Amino acid sequence: MRISHGVPAAAGGTTAFTIGNFDGVHLGHQAMLAELARAAKRLGVPACVLTFEPHPREFFAPDQAPTRLTSLREKLELLAGFGVDRVHICRFNYAFAQITAEDFIERILVRGLGARWVLVGDDFRFGARRAGDQVMLKQAAPRFNLEVAALPSVTLEGERVSSTAIRNALAAGELDRARRLLGRAYSISGRVERGDGLGHKLGFPTANVQLKHNRPPLTGIFAVEVSGIGERPLRGVASLGVRPTVKLQGGPVLEVHVFDFDGELYRRHLRVEFLHKLRDEEKYADLATLTRQIALDVENARSYFETAKAQRRKGSAK
Repeated sequence: MRISHGVPAAAGGTTAFTIGNFDGVHLGHQAMLAELARAAKRLGVPACVLTFEPHPREFFAPDQAPTRLTSLREKLELLAGFGVDRVHICRFNYAFAQITAEDFIERILVRGLGARWVLVGDDFRFGARRAGDQVMLKQAAPRFNLEVAALPSVTLEGERVSSTAIRNALAAGELDRARRLLGRAYSISGRVERGDGLGHKLGFPTANVQLKHNRPPLTGIFAVEVSGIGERPLRGVASLGVRPTVKLQGGPVLEVHVFDFDGELYRRHLRVEFLHKLRDEEKYADLATLTRQIALDVENARSYFETAKAQRRKGSAK
C-alpha cells in the first residue's frame, strides 16, 4: 500500500476513492472498503482512501474530542489488510478547514486526487462549516464526469455500527459487544519501552507497550493475547491504567505479563488483543497486597482461557 501526505496539485491518473476518518476500521468501514475494492476492480483503477490527521474534532476542540480507537499506524495497517492500494493523509489545519465545499470537490477530489468514483457514508459532510454533503456531491458529479455512490449505515443486532458505539462498549468493559461491532477483538499495538522494573521485582515481569495517545478507550485488568513475539499469539494478563498504587497522578500505562515467557521484549512491536475484562483498576494499601492481587489476576486470566478452550471444544463436538 502506498502512503502519501497531502494532496498533489495534479493527479497522475484516475482513482476510486472513499473518504473518512476510519477510526477503528469497524464493520461499517469494512463494508465501505469492500464496495471501494469492487468499484476499483470494475474501473481498473487504484482503490484509494482519503483520511485526515489530526481528527477534525481534535483540531477544533481537543479537550472535547473523543478518544481514538486506533493510532495512525494501526489504522494504516488495517486499511492495508482490506485491500486499499493508496492512502492520502491530509493534514487537517486551519487552512484546510477554510476550503469551501465546491473547492473541495474540484481542487481536492477531481484535480488533486483524480477521483473517477467516490463513495461516501450517509452522514458524510465536507468543506468549510460542513456545508457539503452527498446531495451536493451528486449534483456536481456530471460536471466532472464523477460517479458518486453512497452507503447507508451498517447495523448489527439493531445497533448502528459506529466508532462511538465501540467506544461506549469498551468504556463499559463490554468486550464481546465491541468485538462484534469491530469484526475482531479490540487491540492496541506499540513498541515495548523501558519501564521501572516493578513487575519483575514483584515476580510478574511485564512489557510496557507504548501508547500513542494518553486517553485509551478502556481501562482495567484484562485477559489478553499478544502477537509479535513468536509465530502464534501468546496468552497473558494486561493492566491498562494509571497504576494508582505506585504513582500519584500518573499517565496511562499498558503493562502486559506474558504467561510462561522468559525473554527480552524491549523495542519489539507488539499487538495486544483485549479478550475479557477481569476487573477495574484499584488502589491498594501496599505492594504486598498488590502482589497478591496480581497473582489472583493471573489465575483468573488462566481460568478464562481454559473455560474458553472448553467451550470451543464443546461447540466443535456438536
